[in-house]
Amino acid sequence: MTKSVCVLGATGTVGREYLRLLSHHPFFKIKCVTGRTSVGKKLIEALSDGYEVQDLPKEVLELEVQPTDVKKVDADLVFSPLPNEIALKTEEEFAKAGFKVITDASPHRMDSDVPLIIPEVNPEQLSLIESQKKRWSGFIVATPNCTAVGIAMTLKPLESFGVKSVVATTMQAVSGAGYPGVPSLDIIDNIIPFIQNEEEKVATETNKILGRMSDPIKFSVTTTRVPVLNGHTASIYVELEKPFEIEEIVRSLENFRGRPQELNLPTAPKRPIIVHKEVTRPQPRLDRDEGSVPGMSVCVGRVRRGAHPNSVQYVEVSNNTVRGGAGGAVLTAELLVEEGFV
Repeated sequence: MTKSVCVLGATGTVGREYLRLLSHHPFFKIKCVTGRTSVGKKLIEALSDGYEVQDLPKEVLELEVQPTDVKKVDADLVFSPLPNEIALKTEEEFAKAGFKVITDASPHRMDSDVPLIIPEVNPEQLSLIESQKKRWSGFIVATPNCTAVGIAMTLKPLESFGVKSVVATTMQAVSGAGYPGVPSLDIIDNIIPFIQNEEEKVATETNKILGRMSDPIKFSVTTTRVPVLNGHTASIYVELEKPFEIEEIVRSLENFRGRPQELNLPTAPKRPIIVHKEVTRPQPRLDRDEGSVPGMSVCVGRVRRGAHPNSVQYVEVSNNTVRGGAGGAVLTAELLVEEGFV
């Protein structure tokens, strides 16, 4: 049975990505869109600022943009790509009103009763939804920081070797800063070696995703912004507890599958992790849209032993707006439907 959905802040950059992914989805039908400055306009009018709209069906383009108000929304599921400063209060209002909310904003990610989900990695965290009944009649499910997504997905297959510590340096695309993002004269011909709060998010969120809050992985993270439009890159060094052969690591990454692949969900890539053997890959421009579902696979390359006998190094590229954004949230929604939460 098709589920009706509402996209909050649908006319924003991330909201538009939700519209693209949901408009022809076999599980979902867009019933409502909300905005701020475009309230009262038809969606096609609100999007007539140079963005392409030809892929959106007429019935979606004809929707009237509503205010982001619980009294104006009627849907089985709500997607919230709202800015952090708005998301905290607004998402709680929707959950209290009985709505099922999937958010890619950060305010609720570290709440003890809110699942922080990468569907292939930790679907068991959805059981936390039950404990939210003490707070409200609906629920909130969060998707992680876009950088943490790629790192956590590549660490999951290494758990059998015992992950002790991680050193990571990220090279993050400008799209990760939202719109209008980083001023062009700051980023062109440049690298900015600091992103506010990003290093802490990678460490704490990855530990929550992997169930390591009581025995945390030690992280040393440096996050940087680079003049790449889309696709986050990370150079990762992992110290493991058990000895290994590099071929075992590669095999573990290549063979990694999760619940979405078992269920054959529409947005689930056949291979969540794609390993490149060429020393010049992965690259964001070449690999951010690789895989059976473009943008949903994480690409890994340069897998090699590190300085410590039980350490491994690799480079990963993930699509921050798809797997690390709307695509990850839509896959989470599919899992919620198939597991009976929606």
